[in-house]
Amino acid sequence: MPAPSFWDEMVSITNGETLTEMAEKQPVMLVFLRFFGCSFCREAISDISKRRAKFEANGFRVVFVHMAPNPETAEKFFKKYQLYPVDHILDPEKRYYRAFGLGRGTPQQLFGLMNWIRGVQASVLEGHGADPNFENTELGDGFQMPGVFVLHKGETLRSYIHRHAHDRPDYEEICQI
Repeated sequence: MPAPSFWDEMVSITNGETLTEMAEKQPVMLVFLRFFGCSFCREAISDISKRRAKFEANGFRVVFVHMAPNPETAEKFFKKYQLYPVDHILDPEKRYYRAFGLGRGTPQQLFGLMNWIRGVQASVLEGHGADPNFENTELGDGFQMPGVFVLHKGETLRSYIHRHAHDRPDYEEICQI
């Protein structure tokens, strides 16, 4: 089964390869972020940064999809979390989010009690809260839901679609193929 045609449109800002090309060579962990102002997204970037060497040693390539309209905004965050260079794909119109079945969250998914509890954990206790050096209006859509997909040779092997904004995926488990 060939990869969906939109994979050829998804091009890494880092090296100019399409998602199809990357996933043909090796398994790709494709991580869709909500927005860079989100503590949970910063937490995700940090979690992946800490495990990146292990993922790559196991043959995986990490690729992020985000809504920032320019690469520099994303690269500031990736550098902050020692995750640069890393492949990333710009999607300010959220075309790829929709293509992968990722929609906007409901009030319960975004503002429920567990989001507040986990928000304190991620932003205050783990240090992924607001940073005045990065705050601007080009960070993405705060209502967008994230997801993680493992792709290889035209197939989606695994997926994790967040039920709530506060969900913290087990990236190592997702990469068990």
